[in-house]
Amino acid sequence: MVEGKIKFPLWIAPETKEIIAESFRQDNCKSMSEFVEKAILFYSGYLHARRAEYYLPRVLGSVLQGTLGIFADRIGKLLFKLAVESNIGNHILAADTDMDVETYERLRSRSLREVKQTHGEISFEDDLIFQKSL
Repeated sequence: MVEGKIKFPLWIAPETKEIIAESFRQDNCKSMSEFVEKAILFYSGYLHARRAEYYLPRVLGSVLQGTLGIFADRIGKLLFKLAVESNIGNHILAADTDMDVETYERLRSRSLREVKQTHGEISFEDDLIFQKSL
């Protein structure tokens, strides 16, 4: 007899026993009894989860907040680094460009319209073609 377990009668349909016989090895169970016990524990957990409908959303919400908070911090740090690199590029470009403030303002207005119209899907090739056409 297995230590720490009890034996009791279990009445099931023959089809159910066939399912158990076919499935217990797929679940890496050593016996059909182990498979039935795991199935009972699984289903019991399922029933408890359904009754805990007010508890689970709070738990899941707090877990998601923590996970998304970490993700948001990471994205924020990466965006900061990207802004620094972009600013360095701006300084290098501004130091080597013969453009007056009025031309810059027109170019900025055009860029703002393009980004809004394309929802941010802009390409260097399109800008190059436009600049070469001037």
